[in-house]
Amino acid sequence: MRTSHAWAQKRPNVDSNVHTPSRYRGSVSALVRRLAPAGPLYVFYPDKIRKAALRFLSAFPGRTMYAVKTNPHPLVLETIRKAGVKAFDAASIAEVRLARSVAPEAEIFFMHPVKAPEAIREAYYQHGVRNFVLDSATELKKILRETGNSADLTLFVRLSLPDNDHAAIDFSVKFGAPPDQAAHLLLECRKVARKVGLCFHVGSQTLDSGAWVRAIKVSGEVTRTSGVMPDILDIGGGFPAAYPDQMPFALEGCFANLKAALAQEGFENAELLAEPGRALVAEGASLVARVELRKGNTLYLNDGTYGGLFDAGPVLNARFETVGIRKGGWFGSEKQEFALAGPTCDSIDMMKGPFILPIDIGEGDWVEFRNMGAYSYGMRTDFNGFGQASAVCLYEHSSSKRKERKI
Repeated sequence: MRTSHAWAQKRPNVDSNVHTPSRYRGSVSALVRRLAPAGPLYVFYPDKIRKAALRFLSAFPGRTMYAVKTNPHPLVLETIRKAGVKAFDAASIAEVRLARSVAPEAEIFFMHPVKAPEAIREAYYQHGVRNFVLDSATELKKILRETGNSADLTLFVRLSLPDNDHAAIDFSVKFGAPPDQAAHLLLECRKVARKVGLCFHVGSQTLDSGAWVRAIKVSGEVTRTSGVMPDILDIGGGFPAAYPDQMPFALEGCFANLKAALAQEGFENAELLAEPGRALVAEGASLVARVELRKGNTLYLNDGTYGGLFDAGPVLNARFETVGIRKGGWFGSEKQEFALAGPTCDSIDMMKGPFILPIDIGEGDWVEFRNMGAYSYGMRTDFNGFGQASAVCLYEHSSSKRKERKI
């Protein structure tokens, strides 16, 4: 694993050992009791990440690229690369650098529709990026200008989608060209690009597997309007993970319906891409926070919405499976609902949940948040000086090639 890149060295909100985590075998509770972490602790599960990547790769009838923003930890990227993912979806020049440092031979797709000119230049000339996305004529001109009107570009037109209320976050409110504009952009890209692609994103944590079928139908309308059949169709990400009251659909059934829609809309000869993130890494980490104070049914933790628990805050009000851990002794069997408060001075740093924990949990105990592999690590800030976190790895099976400690 490469850890010397400048991006990692400049992150202000994590301890240095986050990038070279110690390796253990055993249970999370035993690990926490042994380490007694005074600050937030990430427990990464590389075996779970590998299995999720292999499961997606075996089910998806196309090429898989990992969405780096979901979890940019170098260990995560390295694990996914070793599982067989050979392409990466980057949204910034920092993510381009990171993906290139971890996977020198990987193909990188710069999939942010609005890029700084300096970022385009560096991605093209220093990191060999040839895949760029756009959703406006202005961005197309910028890409061509900054790459010297190169003839080796693959240009993707980002399509906006209607009625994305089935997703936790609707990405079309910010990015994407309406169908008529997307058709015009496809025509313009065909004139200057080596290959053209059409892409869309149905929204984060989409629980309706039919969303991709509907998006493919809209894509078919765009191609018929433009008269341009894309070389590549990128169906984006949004594939869900399991959280309380949210069970993901079976990938195999979703992809079977997707293949039928592709054939119906005439995309059977187009290369197929996907940008999974959450589906690959959500189960790949837990976040452990310590209880610093209890006030009635509210627990004050040493991590919160400005740290690794942004999704649990007032923007999304997400819930996560929680487990109480006590250093000495055990909790009683009775549980109750709690609200949580983070460590900063900001009253926005609150999480209403509810989160189910032992009724007798209190100061000095820990809370394990499960399925925190997606977005938690990448969303951390250093607000109020509470951003630092440590990390360890927990493996399911031993290996003679690993230096692991059994707990």
